[in-house]
Amino acid sequence: MAERSTAAVDVADNSGDEPLTAKADQSTSDGVAQNRERETDSEEAQGSGGAERPGKASPPELHSGHKLARRYRLEECVTRLDGFSSWRAVDEKLRRAVGVHLLPADHPRARSVLAAARSSALLGDPRFVQVLDAVEENDLVYVVHEWLPDATELTTLLASGPLQVHDAYQMVSQVSQAMAAAHREGLAHLRLTPGAVLRTSSGQWRIRGLAVNAALRGISSDTPQRTDTEAIGALLYAALTQRWPYESDAYGLSGLPKGVGLIAPDQVRAGVHRGLSELAMRALANDGATASRHESPCTTPEELVKAISEMPRIRPPEPAFTAPPEYQRTTYQQGTYGRQAPRPGVTQPVPAPPPPLQSRTGKALKWAVSALLIAALGLGSWQLADALMDRGKSDDTKQTQTTDGNDKNSGNTKPVKPIAIQGAQEYVAKGDAQAPDDVDKTYDGDSSTYWRTKSFIDGPEMKPSFKPGVGIVYDLGSQRTVSAASIGLRYPGDHTTISLYATDSMGSSTSLDSMTKIGTVTTTGTTVKITVTKKVKSQYVLLWITAMPHADTDQYSGSGYKQAITDVKFTS
Repeated sequence: MAERSTAAVDVADNSGDEPLTAKADQSTSDGVAQNRERETDSEEAQGSGGAERPGKASPPELHSGHKLARRYRLEECVTRLDGFSSWRAVDEKLRRAVGVHLLPADHPRARSVLAAARSSALLGDPRFVQVLDAVEENDLVYVVHEWLPDATELTTLLASGPLQVHDAYQMVSQVSQAMAAAHREGLAHLRLTPGAVLRTSSGQWRIRGLAVNAALRGISSDTPQRTDTEAIGALLYAALTQRWPYESDAYGLSGLPKGVGLIAPDQVRAGVHRGLSELAMRALANDGATASRHESPCTTPEELVKAISEMPRIRPPEPAFTAPPEYQRTTYQQGTYGRQAPRPGVTQPVPAPPPPLQSRTGKALKWAVSALLIAALGLGSWQLADALMDRGKSDDTKQTQTTDGNDKNSGNTKPVKPIAIQGAQEYVAKGDAQAPDDVDKTYDGDSSTYWRTKSFIDGPEMKPSFKPGVGIVYDLGSQRTVSAASIGLRYPGDHTTISLYATDSMGSSTSLDSMTKIGTVTTTGTTVKITVTKKVKSQYVLLWITAMPHADTDQYSGSGYKQAITDVKFTS
């Protein structure tokens, strides 16, 4: 197989297509609120050797607050490179966020940027980030485009792991169809990187920088369709393996080991979908490399679309069913702890009392039973008092017992004894640990300290194929029978699911299947009590979280599905 490099995506030279109006090797980012482009000189060095350089042109002296056309107010510079700059801005006329590319009118690429922007705007395909305006005035050329605050770069999505099979299938399908439509209109991208592909909150995939990003960098390709097709193959390869299909690391992804050449995704990572792995190889195979199973290579986006249509359709995963939480009986069955507060305006049903005994026989029977009960109570009280006087003080008088004064049928309950936690260790079933150095903060008695999970994109239910759950194993010091656990949480919301397992060790090598599940609960609040439904003796107890609510960005992680544990207490 031919040796590959990151630059191969940008300068592939295998098709006979003619170059388009906007030719590119590398391009700038369009705006996404939470993911800004980070460009370096080293990345520039990987571009085509024939790339045009701006010479003496320098970026215009602009600052936050500057207005263009008395309408577009610059807010933040996200890229400043090669004589041009890219900004997040506000369209004060329509009161919306936009992105703006700026460069001097005498910049060597100014003419091609304007032409590319106007060509891209004419396409009007909603699968691309739209160009809204392209203007030359006051010695400046600027291009205004959409800003998508609800979209996430593929770079960010891959930071936490490879995509689910259905997500990868949707990404390559939508991107291929969009690029096929663009090429039919004579437009190419030429730098489809993970930073140029976005997933919106509705699950749609959109492409930014069509033609414009290429023109800003002044890079061309003699085979634009081949270049874009190989780039789509690289995107699919990264989505399946979380690896970049070249020897060089790029876009936050590790490259392939040196010397092994281009190997199929299902040889890089176990469990990769075979059909998608084969598709990625067909799009990437060139320069001497061959598809892993001898199918013909795809050299245009149109051929890639056809290949995808011939595959069996990959259906989305079935939604996980969450069983309703079990009824939790507590010692506060009356008042606000025992019953749910009625909603305003809702009439609560009143249970009908059983019909009384109306006949004479029934009345006589009631009096007889009442008399017997009174006699039995008197006799029992006398015997109890006599026994207490003879016994004296019992060894058990010092034990603290909890009774339910409001529940006349409950009687005395067993003593509630706290179990001291001797140690803890994070349990990692799959993937990386969360915060292993902070597990002791969950039982230090300080509710302001906590152990936290990372922020996950999908939720509330965690994905077993990616990460089945997160949790902590607690050492109780000796074999103990846990009857309940109280847990303090940091984030409320819909919803947190926690289970308790009795296990034989603190290590993560013990599988969940070999443990005994002793209790579970689902909550939307920040405190939870788990009553053990299966009493077993064990020195180690796993607290296992399988669903987490959505929370905003904080000092440790971005917004996403996450949870933090502040306090854990076990009782016997």
